[in-house]
Amino acid sequence: SLVSTQSEKQTVIALQITELSTIVETFTELCEKVCGRQSPALKAAFKIQAGNYVHKFHNQRKSKLTLLLDAECWKVAKVPPEFQLLVEKLANGNVIKSLPGSPEPANALKVGAQEYVTVGTVLMLIKLVSEYCVCAYDLQLLAPVIGRNLSELLRTFNSRSCQLVLGAGALRTAGLKTITSANLALTSRSLQLVLWMISSIRAHFNALTSDPLPSLDVVEKDIGHHIQQLETKILSIMNSLLSDHLNEWDAKPPVPSKAFRNISRQLMKLHEAVSPILPEEQVGDIYEIVHKNFKCRLRDQLIKMNIQNNGGPQHGVVTTEIIFYLETMKNLKVLPNKYFSDKAMDDIW
Repeated sequence: SLVSTQSEKQTVIALQITELSTIVETFTELCEKVCGRQSPALKAAFKIQAGNYVHKFHNQRKSKLTLLLDAECWKVAKVPPEFQLLVEKLANGNVIKSLPGSPEPANALKVGAQEYVTVGTVLMLIKLVSEYCVCAYDLQLLAPVIGRNLSELLRTFNSRSCQLVLGAGALRTAGLKTITSANLALTSRSLQLVLWMISSIRAHFNALTSDPLPSLDVVEKDIGHHIQQLETKILSIMNSLLSDHLNEWDAKPPVPSKAFRNISRQLMKLHEAVSPILPEEQVGDIYEIVHKNFKCRLRDQLIKMNIQNNGGPQHGVVTTEIIFYLETMKNLKVLPNKYFSDKAMDDIW
């Protein structure tokens, strides 16, 4: 058939199948006028071939995404303007009918008041998502199938990125030496962008078909869970580092001690890693948990070392160390003022 032979050459596009659909529709109407019967066999054959096209379209993009993910180094990518235009089309809730062209790249994608720093694979994912949207617009008869395929593509992105970053698969596939807090933060922010896209994708497909897309709800939930896991991993790394330094601390002059200088250095390094990537509110949330965990760990260490709030020499050393620690936190501007009040650290005793 015309569609299958053209598909083999990879030259057929969704619009051509739409045109063929119109031809088939016109022909079957003429058949009915001339001989009183439509041609259900022709309609069925067309639907099978259109389905084959959609299946091939999906498999090609899924394979492309997997290859891109396996080569991804999870580093910040520049954003060519064509991707900003695609995001704006999605944000406006307009049905995407075509893909834009490009000039100068930017450092982040802008969505309303938010900026998303992301990786190259997610930029390509935006393009792939837009291609599915265009395909669904051109082939509205198969929009529900295309929507389900798009849900599967997003599920593939989420599960594979989880294997590569949280599961450290990128050490093997992309040759990374280690998975850093910056890699984790960048993956989290990239997934937050995908999460934003899902609501726009849903609106796009709702305008094309009355069939619901429950598969999108499942992907949305999975991505939300993955984002939480990434933040938990960042906190776990930080807690482990700070605990190690506290274990080396012996609460003796000079102060600040080497252990507390290292703690300060780790707090600054984390800030350098996550603050250019994550929104300010999320960075603040992370530091509030780091601070709370640090206080618990410090309390345990004071009990273990039998240091008491009694005005003695060791108590004086601890007080000076805490002032140094709080000064670091204050300089980072990551905690509300209530954490720096006179009695804010009294609960460590």
